[in-house]
Amino acid sequence: MSRRCRLAVLGTRLALVVGLALPLSGLAAPCPSPGQWLAADGTPVASDELMRDLAHQSVVLLGEEHDQLAHHRWQLHTLAGLHALRPDMVIGLEMLPREAQSTLDAWVAGELSEAAFLEASDWESAWGLDPALYLPILHFARMHGVPLKALNIVPALRRRLASDGWASVPARERFDIPAPAAPSPAYRRSLAEVFDRHAGSDDPDALERFIAAQLVWDRAMASALAEATEDDALVVGLMGLRHLTFGHGVPHQLADLGVTAQQSLLPRPRQADCQQPPEGLADAYFTLGDEAPFTAPAPPRLGVMIGPHPAGVEIRSVGPDSVAAAAGLREGDVILAAAGRPLETPGELSARVREQPPGTLLPLEVRRDDDIREVLARFPVATP
Repeated sequence: MSRRCRLAVLGTRLALVVGLALPLSGLAAPCPSPGQWLAADGTPVASDELMRDLAHQSVVLLGEEHDQLAHHRWQLHTLAGLHALRPDMVIGLEMLPREAQSTLDAWVAGELSEAAFLEASDWESAWGLDPALYLPILHFARMHGVPLKALNIVPALRRRLASDGWASVPARERFDIPAPAAPSPAYRRSLAEVFDRHAGSDDPDALERFIAAQLVWDRAMASALAEATEDDALVVGLMGLRHLTFGHGVPHQLADLGVTAQQSLLPRPRQADCQQPPEGLADAYFTLGDEAPFTAPAPPRLGVMIGPHPAGVEIRSVGPDSVAAAAGLREGDVILAAAGRPLETPGELSARVREQPPGTLLPLEVRRDDDIREVLARFPVATP
């Protein structure tokens, strides 16, 4: 065969290869399997490769929906993977305020039982969610001697900073936390949407107070995380996912504090339609499996947005078709006591509701204007 003929045949074969390759390149990638990590753009990434990259960060943020058991299991597995590469790790917790730091230190040192830890940290008032969701992570830290750092501040200080301004609170009283960086326009819009959807108010200043309080929350956690990086440790923060999505919230405040080596990770349910995550939502995603058989039963819900009040707990809004609506509770009511026990914080009310068995009544002492009355909240019978 002549050289010209051989080139012609080769060209034909190349054309066939290219022709076959073009349609294949346009095919959609298969849906990620449970246990698969995805990069920011939704493409699969090997777990060992991702862990090595994360080990070189200063801060890694693991987002959660607080009442989702699968999210906490994912956090624990990720912590174990990172600890294998960075035994100098520190775990930061949104769940507790700075005042609980000595209790966290005593827990890691093995000086407290579970019951003593929950009492000393005032878990019920400070957080209110079922501690069983978090105890495996706390035991992991204790078993490996991993320091735990309280990231939050108490609601009273958060309200004081949001309403009175940072200059009015001495640095020592605010744990030397510097004033927050201004939010991005996108974050302001996001917070305004949350406010309109869940709270709403005719007070024109209510939205600004809500945004200011959120910035205090973000800045307090970012400041504690930044402090923990000063010893060159890998700091892993556990917090509600809305504090870290789209680079808003804590990531934005960390960058303002000079911590740029940071990554935000989220768990993500497997998408039946292979839908990609929204652009910029996080730096990496873990694909969850079918956790339904292992998910804790949905806790009882009163169906209200609540906030602190000097006399108890104030109802900010009442959800339609909720237990609260059926009981006749209204926006502006102040719940003074639940099950005969006085209330001091919203977390205490959440804990009392969580303890309520299905199909039972929870007596509430409620103040409406100048009238004090008893309201019976009836929780529905559990469905099989």
